Amino acid sequence: MPTISMFYGIIIRMYYFDNQQHNMPHIHVHYQESAAIIEIPSGDVLQGELPKSKQKLVDAWIEIHKDELMADWQLAINGESVFKIDPLK
Repeated sequence: MPTISMFYGIIIRMYYFDNQQHNMPHIHVHYQESAAIIEIPSGDVLQGELPKSKQKLVDAWIEIHKDELMADWQLAINGESVFKIDPLK
């Protein structure tokens, strides 16, 4: 599971071939002991939770990088290498 970005202690990952369980583009987000699976197009939390302050940062990052995330999603579900995405600054 490649890490595609890290910022403010938040780790964003995308699994290869991960389109079976949730059937939609999503990322896996980890912060300390918290974890969430978040849909890319909408930013909806599919599973888990993050502290509210970190969730807001992730929401902003998804909005800024939505096109790049969707491109990485297409690569990942085909088992290809994904690209790193700039962190939130």
